[in-house]
Amino acid sequence: MLRSNISGVDRVAMADHPEYLEELQSAIRRLHGVESEYMGSVLVKGVLQGNRAWEGLVEVFDLVGHPTAFRVYAWAHDTDDPESPRRQVVVLHSHPIKSAHDAVRAAITAECRGLKPAE
Repeated sequence: MLRSNISGVDRVAMADHPEYLEELQSAIRRLHGVESEYMGSVLVKGVLQGNRAWEGLVEVFDLVGHPTAFRVYAWAHDTDDPESPRRQVVVLHSHPIKSAHDAVRAAITAECRGLKPAE
């Protein structure tokens, strides 16, 4: 299995799903105005107050030309909202976010506080 140079990232996990990666890259372009290069996937199990709050693959992209961040973490999920049935979550690799795990933790915390992470 091909591995990237990012610890814990599997470069082939989502490589067979280009439409999903394009969905995420489109959200990255829309939110941050830059192109991105897919680097791989990280399996994250998000825990909040001792309970598993989220589990899934987080896609890792390197950013091209972003003024403050060189990497972004992204994933998408279905919602219960018929007006917006799909949601993309995009979190910049910027202090204090240093990993896919940090990105998920920040998104869960924001959602619990009633805030929406960048989407």
